[in-house]
Amino acid sequence: MTELIVHNARITSLDRSNPSPQALAVEGGRITAVGRDEDVLPLRTAATRVIDAAGRRLIPGLIDSHIHVIRGGLNYNMELRWDGVRSLADAMAMLRRQVAITPPPQWVRVVGGFTEHQFAEKRLPTLDELNQVAPETPVFILHLYDRALLNRAALRACGYTRDTPDPPGAAIERDARGEPTGLLLAKPNAMILYATLAKGPKLPAEYQYNSSRHFMRELNRLGVTGAIDAGGGFQNYPDDYQVIEQLSRDDHLTVRIAYNLFPQRPGEELADFDRWAKLVQPGGGTDALRHNGAGEMLVFSAADFEDFREPRPELDPKMEGQLERVVRLLAANRWPWRLHATYDETISRALDVFERVNRDIPFGGLHWFFDHAETISPRNIERVAALGGGVAIQHRMMYQGEYFVKRYGARAAEQAPPIARMREAGLPLAAGTDATRVASYNPWVSLSWLVTGKTLGGLSLYPNRNRLDRETALRLWTENATWFSNEEGKKGRIETGMLADFALLSADYFSVAESEIQDIESVLTVVGGRVVHGAGSYSELAPPLPPAMPDWSPVRAFGRYQRSGDASRTIAGAAGTAHVEPCAGDGFWGSAGCPCWAF
Repeated sequence: MTELIVHNARITSLDRSNPSPQALAVEGGRITAVGRDEDVLPLRTAATRVIDAAGRRLIPGLIDSHIHVIRGGLNYNMELRWDGVRSLADAMAMLRRQVAITPPPQWVRVVGGFTEHQFAEKRLPTLDELNQVAPETPVFILHLYDRALLNRAALRACGYTRDTPDPPGAAIERDARGEPTGLLLAKPNAMILYATLAKGPKLPAEYQYNSSRHFMRELNRLGVTGAIDAGGGFQNYPDDYQVIEQLSRDDHLTVRIAYNLFPQRPGEELADFDRWAKLVQPGGGTDALRHNGAGEMLVFSAADFEDFREPRPELDPKMEGQLERVVRLLAANRWPWRLHATYDETISRALDVFERVNRDIPFGGLHWFFDHAETISPRNIERVAALGGGVAIQHRMMYQGEYFVKRYGARAAEQAPPIARMREAGLPLAAGTDATRVASYNPWVSLSWLVTGKTLGGLSLYPNRNRLDRETALRLWTENATWFSNEEGKKGRIETGMLADFALLSADYFSVAESEIQDIESVLTVVGGRVVHGAGSYSELAPPLPPAMPDWSPVRAFGRYQRSGDASRTIAGAAGTAHVEPCAGDGFWGSAGCPCWAF
């Protein structure tokens, strides 16, 4: 029995044999028909939910091939997000409002997803400004992976004093008396940044459950239906996966997740993977939550931190031996893997190891890949292709391009990463965000970067040759991503037999001005035939979420990617100013039926 029909749509199916249908039908979580309205509508029954797309663009659900969605979900309700905020004045007004309602001993945290270049002022707040806004409440602000700003209250909460030593590869800035000022710098080791963040209070499990639901719904609001989780620091298996596994058991996952496992103990990586290989197997799980292999960290000695304000780090000479032992274990157990690698020099050394292991244990169709690869060389692209590997790229240059140009020059930035050359070599290539601590989780910002080649600050990085047309960019966010989770042929296109994951857009991705791509949202998101997000005239179709927990959560006031002017309107509204302004949805800004509504 047909359970759902969507008709009167402009469908981008990405199925070359049926590229522009008008309607689709769903049964049992899968697409059962795709075609013209007059062919699909007769399949309805009295029990079929029929949705009129009103001529909007419908695309396959977006799949983020590199996001820290599990860790991000556990913390989302605690974080004040500056993602998309266009001015530092608005950002600081948001911070001031949040400080006023955050009870002790809680912190106010702005944990990545923004760059100083997105602000009209082109700068970060000063430490004096932070201390004026929050004299008693701890404030932690993470900017990319290059620095963190702490007010005096946060320094006290962390126990940082003049006697606290600088960690290896990092610096605690000090005043003339030797006292910490509140500026922590990665040089380029970012461990001090996330180790400091880990000192803050955590949410209890019940709140983490609620927080994860809110983060997934925010991704749904942007058209995301799938994610490949890249593990992360302070995300240990199985302890920190209990909430996401409970959500899966409760059928509350609204984003399909394939997760990689990331070792947590430097020097004990081989032991971690050996233990995990006895607990889980790649592909194990369901279409909603499944294990995907190892990485993005395989051994700590291979970590080349992507702080373009600092010189490229030289890796430990013991790296190859440590990496080889891990890769041999993974290849012998047929575990796919991914490896964080920013620089070509890292990729060269890793490929030496991979080629050596492959001679003894042929990879033979095993899906492995590099993440990031901003400076990968033509020679190493060929080597990756010869070993059957791929590359997952992220829009980190949209946030850090200005720093890259200053250090390496505009000419080098034109091919960072060399997207066109990797496509010409036939490498499996997919896109993602690396959210939430570096770039934003908003997929449309990544799609804008792929199409325009510009940073958030407006700097043009890439010539036309290294930019993508809109359909090709969309394929990197849909069908191409399935290779990276070993799910080819299951999702990523609007095609009979595929999982029924799709999004109806607030604006036509294929016709809006390039400058408007990053403000696109979804007005209807469907996962497995189930509506998981609705806005405007579709708002009643999605099940309601419980309020964000705790009651002081920033999500209650600011929990969405901020489009131009949103922060100003929210702040003014909090002060008692009424606003009724048109938006991209079918309602008005601030109305419960509008896609801007997220309180």
